[in-house]
Amino acid sequence: MINRRDFIRSTGLAAFGLSVSRRLGVANGRKKEEALNFLFILVDDLGCRDLGFSGSTFYETPNIDRIARSGMTFRQGYATCQVCSPSRASIMTGKYTPRHGVTDWIGAATGENWNRKDKLLPPAYEHQLPPGDTTLAQALKEGGYTTFFAGKWHLGDEPEEWPEYKGFDMNVGGWSAGSPKGGYFSPYDNPRLENKTPGEYLPYRLATETADFIQAHKDERFLAYLSFYAVHGPIQTTKKLWDKYREKALRGESVEERHAIDRTLPVRQVQDHPVYAGLMEALDDAVGIVLDKLKELGLDERTVVIFTSDNGGVSSGDSYSTSNLPFRGGKGRQWEGGIREPFLISVPGMTEPGGVCDVPVIGTDFYPTLLELAGLPLRPKQHMDGVSLVPLLQGKTIEKRDLYWHYPHYGNQGGEPSSIIRSMDWKLIHYYEDGRDELYDLGSDVGEQHDVAESHPDWVKELRQRLDQWLSETGAKIPEPDPRWKPEFVEQKKQDALRRKDHLERQHKRVLEPDWQPGPNWYGSIPED
Repeated sequence: MINRRDFIRSTGLAAFGLSVSRRLGVANGRKKEEALNFLFILVDDLGCRDLGFSGSTFYETPNIDRIARSGMTFRQGYATCQVCSPSRASIMTGKYTPRHGVTDWIGAATGENWNRKDKLLPPAYEHQLPPGDTTLAQALKEGGYTTFFAGKWHLGDEPEEWPEYKGFDMNVGGWSAGSPKGGYFSPYDNPRLENKTPGEYLPYRLATETADFIQAHKDERFLAYLSFYAVHGPIQTTKKLWDKYREKALRGESVEERHAIDRTLPVRQVQDHPVYAGLMEALDDAVGIVLDKLKELGLDERTVVIFTSDNGGVSSGDSYSTSNLPFRGGKGRQWEGGIREPFLISVPGMTEPGGVCDVPVIGTDFYPTLLELAGLPLRPKQHMDGVSLVPLLQGKTIEKRDLYWHYPHYGNQGGEPSSIIRSMDWKLIHYYEDGRDELYDLGSDVGEQHDVAESHPDWVKELRQRLDQWLSETGAKIPEPDPRWKPEFVEQKKQDALRRKDHLERQHKRVLEPDWQPGPNWYGSIPED
């Protein structure tokens, strides 16, 4: 398998000279060639500390880093949920999860079908986008944009709920599955992705399809929505990339223990997984393919680039593949590591190169932001939980507001049924198992190590009132007690977590040994004769 990084250009985005006033002109009066295009890059399960610009020294992401250099980094950017389908639905609808009803990843068990010795029964949730809603893609399509989707959808079980029926003119690879069925190397098991070259790496394929779309529609207004399956499990890479990052890990500090139990499950504490690092490099190379195509065609000067993730990095559960420290937890969990994301927006002629913003923002904000940048009318009844970030992109301010989350489920990664409100630097987490509240001051304790609820009872009371009012207004569903639960389950689950930690320590140490391999053809990256 050829490593695309060997020949992908590393040229940064060009300087942008078109004025802000032209960029925000009324759509009906704007010349076609002046209209902004949109490249929306959504990565699956990417942690906010998995990138070079955000602090990782192990993973190598020069192409994603160049988006940060060209635009604005929102250092307090959030997904609307700690798992994938809900936050993806929020991007498409501009609504918080209780409003659109997709409150867990589609396919997760509910009610008495949830059999994991937990105290509560997770409530039912919607398995598709609300049929009466206008998606972001539909809104842009109605405004004259050609719309393209590539990659993971996971927002409906049936074909009529897939991207081509939700506003996208073209769909490559988007269907009901939330992970790459068949693995990351062709042949894939995907009804919306034709198998072409045996051993082809999926991130490169999706990026090439996106670049080909841009080439074919370079003279039109377009939305290219590149929704990678990476870096969701099963994590897979080539032998060449595994070799590279195994050697890099061994050059680093010696690690005796890679995991620590945090309340429910082991959580990875270090970034040194060579398979995950190889997948990260492939992801970054794939991003470079599309950025280079924009540059080649001169479209970088009128294409907005958005880059984000749907939930935190997988530090627990699934592949236990990365660490989000100093943020606590990761995917599936209620702490910052589970909901704080890479959140980049680069707007030609508007964003200051390398700009940063510390105003808390969230995934519902993309919908009105893109509409305003496109010069299209806002749809406040649709994107009711989002605000346009254009003033922030211009260096101005927006009205202060509270942010909310609701996850009445148990995450595969150890998360607990809970709801959250963030107000200024205060973050209150309400837990449904026992009704307790945790309060953190993110301004002084971003790692959420010190629960200060007892010393700030007035703030707990005030924030709970706001949270409860929001839950009522949105019709949020609440989990119910499981009559099958027994007190002895608590100790059983603790012992299970200890055994899992011992297994993980041995397994992840083994991945760094010179004779380790996942199979003779390396996940299918070496095609069989």
